Amino acid sequence: MSALTLSTSSPAAQRADVVVVGVAKSAKGPVVALGGETVDKAYGGKLAATLEALGAGGSEGETTKLPAPSAGLKAPVVLAVGLGEAPGKHESYDPETLRRAAGTAARALAGTKKAAFALPVEDAAAVGAVTEGALLGAYSFTTYRSSAADGGAKGANSKGAKGAKKDEDKDDARAPLAEVAVLGAKPRDKAHKAAAERAEVLAAEVARARDLINTPSNDLTPAAFAAQAKEAAKEHSLDIEVLDETALTKGGYGGILGVGKGSENPPRLVRIAHTHPKAKKSVALVGKGITYDSGGISLKPVGHNETMKCDMSGAAAVFAAVVTAARLGLRVNVTGWLALAENMPSGSATRPGDVLRMYSGKTVEVLNTDAEGRLVLADALTRACEESPDAVVDVATLTGAMVLALGNRTFGVLSNDDDFRSTLHELAEDAGEASWPMPMPTHLRKGMDSPVADISNIGERPGGGLVAGLFLKEFVDEDVLWAHLDIAGPAFNESGAFGYTPKGGTGSGVRTLVRLAERAAAGELP
Repeated sequence: MSALTLSTSSPAAQRADVVVVGVAKSAKGPVVALGGETVDKAYGGKLAATLEALGAGGSEGETTKLPAPSAGLKAPVVLAVGLGEAPGKHESYDPETLRRAAGTAARALAGTKKAAFALPVEDAAAVGAVTEGALLGAYSFTTYRSSAADGGAKGANSKGAKGAKKDEDKDDARAPLAEVAVLGAKPRDKAHKAAAERAEVLAAEVARARDLINTPSNDLTPAAFAAQAKEAAKEHSLDIEVLDETALTKGGYGGILGVGKGSENPPRLVRIAHTHPKAKKSVALVGKGITYDSGGISLKPVGHNETMKCDMSGAAAVFAAVVTAARLGLRVNVTGWLALAENMPSGSATRPGDVLRMYSGKTVEVLNTDAEGRLVLADALTRACEESPDAVVDVATLTGAMVLALGNRTFGVLSNDDDFRSTLHELAEDAGEASWPMPMPTHLRKGMDSPVADISNIGERPGGGLVAGLFLKEFVDEDVLWAHLDIAGPAFNESGAFGYTPKGGTGSGVRTLVRLAERAAAGELP
């Protein structure tokens, strides 16, 4: 991950390859945002006019690279990044705007050694937002590239001015921005320092989740995922327990075993926990960890298999959130349950029509083996409830129906408590993760009635995302506060990168779960 420094020095005095300034839209054209005054001065007060002549208007996601003046700046290049509409006279830019702008700039500067961000940082929240956005935007997954080109620095130092361009993915294989300097942040200010440190930890753990999601399934089997969890547990003093196929069989985890029985790579259930001696609340997080999903015997059609390494995004988010809680020293007990399996077709695979006896004792008729995520989650949810946490949240790339309902950038929030659902929606929005509260219509439950078992694993096709939530609810104790996040849309970005979101694994859900842990640490659960 990019190195981070905080600095109170002027952008003019910064020894960096690039200075990043913000530019916003106004009725009179683009205006240079707070933080860029000295840079504007170096251009004789004509930076906004120069940007406008190059076609820049200050729109969000817009970047314009210019050569620095011969005098006035030590950095050879200036990058102007769009912030969108300028705030009112007594208003400030909201944190998400700053996160996105910093992320856009960081992505545009791949291959650059050092960039100084002279964006508006009027308070600690802004410092955290710029830091978080820049570090998230600088992410790059290069593990499987024979060499990551480093020629990007040459482009960053070019003296030729470039016209404005909209934020778009270039499938850039260059090394990520090496160092981020946040200007205007005070390293001796406790609030500024704490905000930056939190952002640095959070970005590192989102990167952990992204790396896991981007790792191909031949290298990330359930056992390999569990091994990574063990390494992290040792490094960050976390409690960990790994149930292998023998322990799962002995414990009666029929859902996880039923999904994994068709694969040569057996399933795992991982319990990884952060505990704090002064904790007054406990939160259980349950993640779907299908390391590859072929659909099983109900095989997915051509064109739907290529990205199914991402079907463990929920478990990646839970894992990263638990480690974040530990690294931040949050005064809350956070237990993560990673339900790991590979869903493959073979002679030993679960067949449509088979009946599984779940860990809870309930029986499930499997009518579609591609509705496997709810089966592994059901076992993990029941087990999580046995520890009587104050709240349980599961995270999963669960249904294509949720993608159809909310699109590729928004996840659905379902819950057995309206206040808790609203809280999670608010926490997600505050974290910068788009979400939407969804209902759980009780009439849809009847569609899962089975003539041979307690319940079937699918119901009516319309409202499939809601049906899945109702299925999971069957395995949660009635007196337990529970919510379900269906991240099927935003977990894996197949289109162009935007803001601080890369192509591929996004780490969706991590920041929302961390906000929840922080809220619980403050004793503010509904």
